[in-house]
Amino acid sequence: MVRLLAIETSCDETAVAIVEDKSKILANVLASQIDFHKKYGGVVPEIASRKHLELLPYLLEEALLISKLDLKNIDVVAVTKGPGLVGALLVGISFAKSLAYSLKKPLIGVNHLIGHISAVFLSYPDLKPPLVLLLVSGGHTQIIYMDERMKMKILGRTRDDAAGEAFDKVARLLELNYPGGPEIDKLARNGNPNTYHFPRALMNKDNYDFSFSGLKTSIKYFLRDNKDAKKEDIAASFQEAIVDVLLFKTFKAAKEYGVQRIALVGGVAANSRLRERAFELAKEKRIELYIPDLKYCTDNAAMIARAAWMKYEKGEFDDLSLNAIPYLNLDDNSWF
Repeated sequence: MVRLLAIETSCDETAVAIVEDKSKILANVLASQIDFHKKYGGVVPEIASRKHLELLPYLLEEALLISKLDLKNIDVVAVTKGPGLVGALLVGISFAKSLAYSLKKPLIGVNHLIGHISAVFLSYPDLKPPLVLLLVSGGHTQIIYMDERMKMKILGRTRDDAAGEAFDKVARLLELNYPGGPEIDKLARNGNPNTYHFPRALMNKDNYDFSFSGLKTSIKYFLRDNKDAKKEDIAASFQEAIVDVLLFKTFKAAKEYGVQRIALVGGVAANSRLRERAFELAKEKRIELYIPDLKYCTDNAAMIARAAWMKYEKGEFDDLSLNAIPYLNLDDNSWF
């Protein structure tokens, strides 16, 4: 029995989890900073860092109370090392290093993107590769092939804006509150996705790459020239354009690689229209579809603990020189 204490502070969510072995979650607590950043229309890095520093001790105490454990019962300390906001990452890493040092326990630095991928294994512990993964978040949009050994190969990625970033930028154009993704999702439920046809860049190109900057620009000029258009229809039509491209390329990759399992992970995997359309397509094409529970799609510490477990099993630990890597990507760590 191994108990991992994990810390996640890559952006504006402060999270602590205690997970036993691979997937038994003893505690998974989170403090959102949305209300602190909302009035600025986005995350303010300095505020995020200060809030992480303020909140971590309380979340640690809460996690221990929920799990009915003491710090002496913790076997491993894990923490997100990147990608993310450098100041926010450093707060979490410093806190984790202090714990590991004082408790004389191993320290594991985790790639946040691997954490998102690991989230699907929290919801589906018996899931076995091979599978095609769509990793779609505020900063990353990638299609990944995972083979039987859990070795990953990136098939395609965004050439400019990530899907989540496009949601946030268009939300600002529509004068919606932060965070933009959930606001567009909510607004689009009252709109018609077929009212307007917005660009679906690279849709018919022979690759698995994405591009969303042109879509954002088309919305900008559409709003300029169509001031009386209903925001609900614009939001629904914009969302549909993104969902079309994401799912078309993901299911295309599954067919090309002969894979019968697809997983959607990352914050945008919480989008209700993406989930709805994905399940429809999966049923039509007889593909097994796996999407984490909503609470594991967005940033959380349980997914960091699950990713850390894979490194623990291989004896891959970090020392106290562990540092933040704000631009870390999957190319730098293509194994669990």
